[in-house]
Amino acid sequence: MGDIRVGIGGWTFEPWRGTFYPADLRQKDELAYACQHLTTIEINGTYYRSQSPKTFAGWADTAPDGFVFAVKASRYCTNRKVLGEAGESVDKFVKQGIAELGAKLGPILWQFAPTKAFDAEDMGAFLALLPTSVDGVPLRHALEVRHESFRDPIFIDLAKNAGVAIVLADHETYPLIDAATTDFTYARLMRSVEEQPTGYTPDEINHWVDRAKEWATKGDVFAYFISGAKVRAPAAAQALIGKLGGV
Repeated sequence: MGDIRVGIGGWTFEPWRGTFYPADLRQKDELAYACQHLTTIEINGTYYRSQSPKTFAGWADTAPDGFVFAVKASRYCTNRKVLGEAGESVDKFVKQGIAELGAKLGPILWQFAPTKAFDAEDMGAFLALLPTSVDGVPLRHALEVRHESFRDPIFIDLAKNAGVAIVLADHETYPLIDAATTDFTYARLMRSVEEQPTGYTPDEINHWVDRAKEWATKGDVFAYFISGAKVRAPAAAQALIGKLGGV
């Protein structure tokens, strides 16, 4: 059985103060608090800009043993016409200091724009650029695609042959590709609504509990409540964690 980790995207969001974080909590203590109440966090800031090795090391020191960070890859790697030309950007991204996370480094998320259509040759060239380790730290990769053209058996075969995961996206318009292509599952759950205290209804939370347990029979599971009614993301994650037996 794999480990099931559940969390949110990022940890800095003003509406979480008083709803997730205690109102009097110092902002510099938010990450430590989030790490105590969740089991993983998807770092989103790395999508927009590089971070220093010292910053990654600080995040690792803040999180308890067993906690894992997913890291969202730079937009300069994925937001381009020709993916096969991203080698320099991919190299810069993986060598910026993510190895400082050590055992707390989870999958790298490579997110593609909704306008990016599937091109088998170009995607194959991009996958060939993804390293299996950096500074002795193993790397795992997950692809989030947002164009309907990726509903293609060839794409699934490419991912399987490369040993990368295809993100299962629970979203109104993005394609939901439910395919096991490697030894872990990466899910991004994006349909939370503010009217529900836990973002998803109890029945919906139970559905994801069942799916997570099913995925765990094949390997580790990383599930993130992202977007939708973002203010509800921590409550949704905690509800799912609670159903799975707690932090």
